[in-house]
Formats: sequence, structure tokens, C-alpha cells
Amino acid sequence: MKKKRGFLERVQQRVFDELYARALVYNTCWEDPAVDRAALDLGPGDTVLAITSAGCNALDYALAGVNRVHAVDANPRQTALLELKLAGIRALAYEDFYALFGDGRHPGFAWLYRTCLREQLSPFARAFWDRHMHWFTQRDPSGSFYFFGLAGRVARVFRLYLDARPRLRGAVEDLLGSRSLEVQRATYDVRVAPQLWNRGMHWALSQQFTMSLLGVPGAQHEEVRRQHPGGVPGFVRDSIDYVFRALPVWTNYFWSLYFRGRYARGCVPEYLKPANFPALKAGRCDAITPHTGTVTEFLRANEVLISKFVLLDHMDWMSAFRPQAILDEWQAILARATPNARVIFRSARAQPSYMAALPERLVFHPELAERLSREDRVHTYAGFHICDVPA
Repeated sequence: MKKKRGFLERVQQRVFDELYARALVYNTCWEDPAVDRAALDLGPGDTVLAITSAGCNALDYALAGVNRVHAVDANPRQTALLELKLAGIRALAYEDFYALFGDGRHPGFAWLYRTCLREQLSPFARAFWDRHMHWFTQRDPSGSFYFFGLAGRVARVFRLYLDARPRLRGAVEDLLGSRSLEVQRATYDVRVAPQLWNRGMHWALSQQFTMSLLGVPGAQHEEVRRQHPGGVPGFVRDSIDYVFRALPVWTNYFWSLYFRGRYARGCVPEYLKPANFPALKAGRCDAITPHTGTVTEFLRANEVLISKFVLLDHMDWMSAFRPQAILDEWQAILARATPNARVIFRSARAQPSYMAALPERLVFHPELAERLSREDRVHTYAGFHICDVPA
């Protein structure tokens, strides 16, 4: 049985790697930058290294006034998305930019792309968006950029599921329209949860293919399955129960976007707020430098000192089949970290096994991490970790 499980995990990882190597995985960031800001205490003297993902949080850190954000991602399609956002900020009026990344669609995108955006992009990004302009130009009024990419396809299927169940869809809309925790909690408990959590949902969340589309590799899926008595479906339900019972939904742009396929005005990331757009356009976006490659490759190739590191959950990805890569990465981090640099990372497990192999000199802040994790509006990670690299 052990050999069979090992073989299955290798197959699942191969499927994930193939999907990751050929597609945009994330069309929006699924880490709460408000939590990151509080954990990192960002300021004008900071140079940040952050894994790019969809680029939303790199823009958030730039708005915090840091000196430089090096946005690094091994998937060039994620870099291409950040490049498109930066080009849009520099070349477009706010309403056009909001149509693209707030509504997820713009009927004039093809013209805007060819006349204002394309020449600003790198060759890879240009070729990618040449092929995918239609993601923003759907004729269907319910169409959206946020229904494309791997995670977006899952959101689109869920949207179709809601369309087929109008009572549940109406309950979800009422839930998202709540303006008090009391009403929100009652709507979720009485009208949403009983309809949402059924055998079909349990089955879908149990499948590694579903998790792969959401950007969760087999090793991370297995970590969750082992740590939670209800497996992956139980963990997801506990996370969503907490979000909709304990945190105000009217500020939760993450789940609002996922359910609707577009942001609601007034419930958006910092980079989409009209009050912040002039600052981005006036030069804050120029603080961001996109890079394609691994964190280790970037740190070895660039003699730059980093004061804040945002590593997301990618060590979960490496832990099962590339454990040496974690050690190599931390060696590179220590070589480029400023005195008392701060590192944050997330994990599917509260205490992932690879933490035992991290450098002993790191100073962790579990109380701060626990307090901030309770405020996380996404709430899909069991572990949030904050540590410093002492001088």
C-alpha cells in the first residue's frame, strides 16, 4: 500500500506540474495583503521579494511605500499577468483599467491592447496576451477574465452550479450583501450552508484534479488530508464556515470575486481603489520589477539585499519531491537578507515537517502569526509563519 500511495502521489505531482507548466494558474492572489502588511511592517526603506502569483499583492506592497518590490515567479504566465497590470496602470484611464481587472471584461480591450499596452510587454507576455485577448472580451455579459486560467475554470464551474440552483444562488447573493455579522451569520447558517455542503461538493473537493486546478499540488493536498479529521472537504468547510461566520463579508473581496466573477465596487483590492490609482500611475507601480524564475535563481543572480520576503506556500510544493530545493533556497535567502530581515510564509499544515530543517538562527513569532491568521479574509491556510533573520 505504501508503494502504491507513493506512485499515486508521483502521478498527481506530474499532472500538477504539466498543468502548471502550460497555463496561468492564478488570476487573482489568494493571500490577504492586509495580514501581510501587519506582519511585515512595510516602510520606505524596505526592499521586498515576493512570489508574484497574480501580482495583486505586489501592487499592494508598492502602495505601502516600499523602495522596491521584486516580484518573482517560476511561471512566466504569472509574470505576464503582472506586466499587463503594470502596462494598464501606466497607459489607461482608471475606468478602463477597472473594467479589465475589476469587472473582468472590456468590450474595447482588443483596441486598447494593440494601441496602448502591447508594446510595453516583454516578448513572452506579448505572445501570451496575443493568444488570450478573448479572456477580456467575452460577449456574454456574465463572462469574465476571472473565469479563465486554472483557478478561474473552477470558479466558472461553480458559477454554473449556482445558476442551476437559483435558491442557493439567491442565498449567496444575500449573504454577500450582508452589512452586519448577525445577519451574515444567520444567512450562512440557515440558507447557504445546508444547500452548499452536500455529497457532490464533498466529492469534488476530494479530487486531486480539482485541487490541481486551484493551484494545490498533490503533496499539499496530502498534507491537508492527513492533518484534518474531515480530510480536504472538512478543512475547506471549516475555513469557509469561519470566513462567513466570523469575518465581515462586506470587506472580503476575495470570496466576493470568486462567487461573482467580478469585484463589487467598494469591495476591491487596494490597487483597484480609485483613490490609490493616481499614486500607482504617478510612480508607485515603477517600484515593482517582475522576474521569471525561482526564488533561488533570482537571489543567486542578483546582488541585492532584501529586507522582507513573502514566500507564500511554495515550500509545501517542494517539500515532498524537492526537499533539497528548500535548503538551497534558504541558503540563498540568508546570503541576501539584510540584518533582521523578516520572512513570512504559509502552509497547508499548522506546523509543516520541513520547518525542522530550516536554519536554527531564525526567530519565529508564533503569537503574532496566530493573531493575524484569525484576521485573514481568505483563511485557506492552516499555517501562517513569521520569522526574522537576526543580524
